[in-house]
Amino acid sequence: MTPSHTITGEEPEHLTRAAPCRAQVDPLAALRGPGDPPWDVCLTGTVFLDIIFTGLDSAPVRGTESWARGMGSSPGGVANMATALARLGLKTSLAAAFGDDHYGDYCWDALEQGEGIDLSASRTVPGWHSPVTVSMAYEGERTMVSHGHEPPPQAAFLQERARDRVPRARAAVASLTPGTRAPWITAAAREGTRIFADVGWDDTGAWDLAGLADLEHCEAFLPNAEEAKRYTGADCPRIAAHALTEYVPVAVVTLGPEGAYAVDRRTGEAAEVPAIAVEALDPTGAGDVFVAGFVTGSLAGWPLADRLAFAGLTAALSVQEFGGSLSAPGWSEIGAWWRRVQALPGQDPAALRRYEFLEGLVPEELDRPWPLRRAVPTIGFRHSG
Repeated sequence: MTPSHTITGEEPEHLTRAAPCRAQVDPLAALRGPGDPPWDVCLTGTVFLDIIFTGLDSAPVRGTESWARGMGSSPGGVANMATALARLGLKTSLAAAFGDDHYGDYCWDALEQGEGIDLSASRTVPGWHSPVTVSMAYEGERTMVSHGHEPPPQAAFLQERARDRVPRARAAVASLTPGTRAPWITAAAREGTRIFADVGWDDTGAWDLAGLADLEHCEAFLPNAEEAKRYTGADCPRIAAHALTEYVPVAVVTLGPEGAYAVDRRTGEAAEVPAIAVEALDPTGAGDVFVAGFVTGSLAGWPLADRLAFAGLTAALSVQEFGGSLSAPGWSEIGAWWRRVQALPGQDPAALRRYEFLEGLVPEELDRPWPLRRAVPTIGFRHSG
């Protein structure tokens, strides 16, 4: 199945400043009831401080000093996913260990106060320096340098305690580790939580699906094309997606610039949606945003093709900006994009129909310019008076 319709966006301005705001849309409003779990999505992982240098004309050259025309800073790591979920209107809870330093304080405040993410299951680790990643974006690529201190002995205890405190939720997002079981995934699945999982590169080279023990608890598995092919031995990522449904009900394989392909074993649905043609400035966090979009559509009960289209759209909007959680779009951005592309001449009517499900979801037109970005790209200003 090869998609034949494409849709184009418009390149936005680069990293802009605006005041943080919460999601204006609740995609689960029609489904909420008095007996619901307290949270829509819970997740756990490591929070980094991300510092992003932008506006570099080329890669840094040894022995020279490079000046960047822009800089952003934001919570990174698992915070990318948490922010993307919260901006899409899902009640999000994060269980994580935070560094006991100004970086950790900044990340905590940015997530709790700025994004409305619940951190009641998170903990600050005394004496632990926050992990830091510096990302340099240029020529549509990125180079990253990370630093982290070995956590003190109590950090491991606090991290495990945080995971054990993952609250009851409709869904959880997990990153599977080959050869390792995460007890919190088993416990969450037993309580009826729907588990959505991705996976990182297998440094062992085994690429053994049996080593992903927690896959048995998952509703959906979302690897990229290369990961899917290596785990299944298939030459084609679409064939790999079908093979993965022997292990998990829903398999979603991202195809990079070609879009994404998904199969639902339970309904017999298969869907492929092409990527939206945009100029990618920084792919940091795009995978997290894609997963967040797919989880949102899944919890809302949308058809598979709509879920896939929405996930691809949110990822496309994110790569047009710099940074991980800085670039995660909310409903204002989605609504502005939808109105904008409908007004652009020469759009393929069939491609526009692919996104008609957005009608009635996106907020009414706001008196705000395109693009709509809310992150303030600095660690913080002193407040006078």
